[in-house]
Amino acid sequence: MMSMTKTGIPDVTRTREKSRGILPKHWYAHLILLVAVAIIGFPLFYALLVSTQSNFEVIRYQFWPGTALRENWEFMMNQLGLWRFMINSFFIAVAVALGKVVFSLFAGLGLVYFRYPGKWLVFGFIILTLMTPTEVLAIALFRLVNNFNWADTYAALTVPFFASATSVFLFRQHFRSIPSELSEAAQLDGATPLQFLFRVLIPLSWSTIGAIVVIMFLDTWNQYLWPLLIIRSTEQQVIQVGVAKALTEIQNSQEYGPLMLGAVLSSLPPLIVFLLLQKQFMKGFALTRDK
Repeated sequence: MMSMTKTGIPDVTRTREKSRGILPKHWYAHLILLVAVAIIGFPLFYALLVSTQSNFEVIRYQFWPGTALRENWEFMMNQLGLWRFMINSFFIAVAVALGKVVFSLFAGLGLVYFRYPGKWLVFGFIILTLMTPTEVLAIALFRLVNNFNWADTYAALTVPFFASATSVFLFRQHFRSIPSELSEAAQLDGATPLQFLFRVLIPLSWSTIGAIVVIMFLDTWNQYLWPLLIIRSTEQQVIQVGVAKALTEIQNSQEYGPLMLGAVLSSLPPLIVFLLLQKQFMKGFALTRDK
């Protein structure tokens, strides 16, 4: 209904403004984003459907839930022991993420708040390691782990990865964005470096810590080559290798529903961790420029 002015004349301007407000200002951007979400999310949606279906339903390209969810669950969880692989991967990923945070906190503290000869060379060497893939170091790391008698143990999957150049770089950049007046005030109050770290830096770094935990958890969860090389017993294997072994057995029986169920279940823990820490993840990368 057209609005009226005090004189009784229709207010055409206000009516046009209301009609323009029906659609968002940048409606085309929303449309593009909705299409992109639909394209990206369709494979996951179809995987969810296939995980509940039998082979007959999969071949028919049935786009609604099937009737074989219980059978697929029994095959993956009881026969292949997927739950054991998921528990192993979860505790290993948590241990590696927390270990990297602890070691990187001390490294960032030393690179920013301590003065010593060759500090820039140390930081340059750390940055240089970012360009070295883990696969290149696999043979040397394998020999080192065997020398410590850590083969086929959880220590081989956790301890070698506590050091992280990415985490050190992020903490170093974050600490440099914190005003230097806080460090000077802490020194005047007689605080030790550890007291300054735990009472000042860590409370100001929760967003960065959350972002690093998400990144390192996902990276450790998705490891495949190293666990395949160093772990021999099935009971201590991780989820990625477990799903690959399941694929080998499933190919012999031509069962696609259990494989999709395993893929969906293996993606849930990283998704839950990201959802729980998404605010910290987004804030953690809002780093100010280097001084």
